[in-house]
Amino acid sequence: MASSPSSHAGRRSGHSRRAQFGQFTGYVIAGIGALIGALLLAVSLIRPATFGPVRGEAIDIVEPAAETVAVARSESQGMFEAIGAYYRAGSKNAELRREVELARIKLAEAQAVERQNERLKGLMGLTENDGEAVAIARLIGSSATSSRRIAYLGAGTDEGVRPGMPVRSERGVLGRVLEASSDSARVLLLTDSDSYLPVRRATDDVAAIAQGRGDGLLRVRLINLGLNPLKKGDIFVTSGAGGYYRPGTAVAIVVEVTEDGALARIISDPAATGIVRVDPIYEPEAAELIGEAAAPSVQSNETDN
Repeated sequence: MASSPSSHAGRRSGHSRRAQFGQFTGYVIAGIGALIGALLLAVSLIRPATFGPVRGEAIDIVEPAAETVAVARSESQGMFEAIGAYYRAGSKNAELRREVELARIKLAEAQAVERQNERLKGLMGLTENDGEAVAIARLIGSSATSSRRIAYLGAGTDEGVRPGMPVRSERGVLGRVLEASSDSARVLLLTDSDSYLPVRRATDDVAAIAQGRGDGLLRVRLINLGLNPLKKGDIFVTSGAGGYYRPGTAVAIVVEVTEDGALARIISDPAATGIVRVDPIYEPEAAELIGEAAAPSVQSNETDN
């Protein structure tokens, strides 16, 4: 059966009144809240200390949670900073290692240059004290065979180098020129088995012949046989006999005494020498007349023995 129009109108009017009442109540509550907020704001502006205890209680309530959040934040920041610092420290350490290695290389280069300057100064000093040098050049190589001790000089006949000329470093005699080409020369070192050099002991006139052994040492054989006056540590210098070498240039130091002389170590080590000086033949006329004076002396000693 269909409902009457009057009953539908009564239900709509009742629902409308409830909605209007609810809306009115919301407005009233909102107004009261706004009024209370305005009053609280006014009180806080006029008397700020009034709500101090309330704010303190609120802070105390949320303080544990806030402290936990702050600790977690600081620890996380510290962890990230530590990780970042670790990687930064690693890159810094690698950079420092590279800088230290570069500094070591530069220091080694500076020391090498300093040593070379000292050698050049020594050779310049020899030039001032012993007259004019024929050439100052570099040793550019040496023989690889064990039976010969030959070095190669980076100067030749174009610089005035001639066979027979003495070759020396700032420490002492190395040998003499064996052959010379236009731009290079072969040097017969004192340690070669074909090298014979008249020498004398630096402290007196004990004469001897220094012969190379091919093993880096010299065999020093006395000219006058008899009681051997030599002892370990004696220094031998050139005697000037034969006319090739200027007298008084250091040659070798005794390391072992033998029956007829001694074994001596050359003072001017060719392996540690880079730059050398070529001197003119001390007495060209005597060198041409006498030739190699050491070989006959050694042969006479062997015949006497």
